[in-house]
Amino acid sequence: MTSAFKLPESVLVVIHTQDLQVLVMERAGNAGFWQSVTGSKDTLEEAISTTAAREVLEETGLDTTQFRLTDWNLCNIYEIYPVWRHRYAPGVTQNAEHVFGLTLPHPVDITLSPREHSHYRWLPYLDAAECCFSASNREAIYQLPRRSRIKHS
Repeated sequence: MTSAFKLPESVLVVIHTQDLQVLVMERAGNAGFWQSVTGSKDTLEEAISTTAAREVLEETGLDTTQFRLTDWNLCNIYEIYPVWRHRYAPGVTQNAEHVFGLTLPHPVDITLSPREHSHYRWLPYLDAAECCFSASNREAIYQLPRRSRIKHS
C-alpha cells in the first residue's frame, strides 16, 4: 500500500561507463542542482534493488537489465533538508540512502523525466563529483575508481 508520505528509505544510483564517465542530471526547478539518479521506495515491501531499477527507468529510460547494476552494500543516513521534510510523515528527519552503481559500456543518450530533471551530461568522474550538490552523491562518485573493476592511475 502506497503512503501519502514519502518513505525515508531511498536509493542513489551512480550511472557510469567503464572508463568512469558519469551521468549527472540537473533537477527541474533547481538550477545548478546536479545529481545522480535518486528516489524513494514506493512501498515498505518494495525491494531496494527494485527501487533502484525503477528509479533508473523513470528518470533516464534505461533498462537496468541491459547493463550491470551493482548494490554497493553502502547505506548513508542523512538529515532530510528542512525544505523537503513536508513530504515525509511528521517527525521524520532522517533518510536511509542505499547506493548502487550502474555500469554502461559507453555514454548513451537518455530520456529525462521532465518533472524531475531539465538537463543531463556525461562528465569525467571528478568533474561529475564536483558539480553534485549532495555530499553523499559526491562521495559515491569519488569511490568509483575503487569500486570499478578497471584499474585507473
